[in-house]
Amino acid sequence: MGRKRKGRDISGWLVVDKPAGITSTAVVNKVRWAMDAKKAGHAGTLDPEATGVLAVALGEATKTVPYITDALKAYTFIVRLGQATNTDDAEGEVIAESPMRPTDEDIKQALSPFIGDIMQVPPKFSAVKIDGQRAYKLARDGEDVELTARPLWVEELVLIDRPDEDHVTLEMTCGKGGYVRSIARDLGAALGCHGHIRQLRRIWSGPFEAEDGLSIEQIDDMAKTTALDEYLHPLEIGLADLPELKCTPEGATRLRNGNPGMVLASDIEYGDEAWASLDGKAVAVGVYKSGELHPSRVFVV
Repeated sequence: MGRKRKGRDISGWLVVDKPAGITSTAVVNKVRWAMDAKKAGHAGTLDPEATGVLAVALGEATKTVPYITDALKAYTFIVRLGQATNTDDAEGEVIAESPMRPTDEDIKQALSPFIGDIMQVPPKFSAVKIDGQRAYKLARDGEDVELTARPLWVEELVLIDRPDEDHVTLEMTCGKGGYVRSIARDLGAALGCHGHIRQLRRIWSGPFEAEDGLSIEQIDDMAKTTALDEYLHPLEIGLADLPELKCTPEGATRLRNGNPGMVLASDIEYGDEAWASLDGKAVAVGVYKSGELHPSRVFVV
């Protein structure tokens, strides 16, 4: 028999404004410790030097993580023009330089091919797995890492500032799986001057915004008290992009036992994914079929 995990049975989302210099995993561990929670996870890794929204899921909310991960998210970032690095950010070694600097108009025109459905090669120093090993580990060991291009949806990419000839500030809204470092690298290549990320901030992710996030200092100040509970968002916020179907108490019991449960009439189509609720609380996520929800995830709160 496995050891029973210690901590509180607490469920919901805590939004953290992650500072630079700390990993996403360390933030999750900090929140779990501060709230004495049994279970915690996050929706979308940020690089250690990146800042901004890191949505931490607690308890049953961890079952809704995929829906936040799949949601659109937005970043502001500064690209250093004229230099390429081996990590595609300021932490790496400079591997190429160019004295050429594009005009603002050149940059605006170069952004167009990066909007819409694009193919993107992840940075060599990334968590992508190659034959079971992380790419960054292979790269650190000096191996020649070759990664295949992956699809990415970019809804918007705009120039918002040009502080000097060496730097440009951009804002991007995109789907899941995107590497902003790759955007900086590829934009620099398209402009013929090289480029890498100098600074990166995620300003929102799905329903969560950085301005609503708690700092690490605030979390430390309220740690091990119930004060942090007041900042919890309900787990249902992670299901906002799915249709909601109300169910009866009898249907809720069946769903929580992993069986198809009756839900009230809706205009949802056969085979669509949805979530069932009872008195506004999530009961299950599943597939709708002929008046019933067939559960794939069940919430016990």
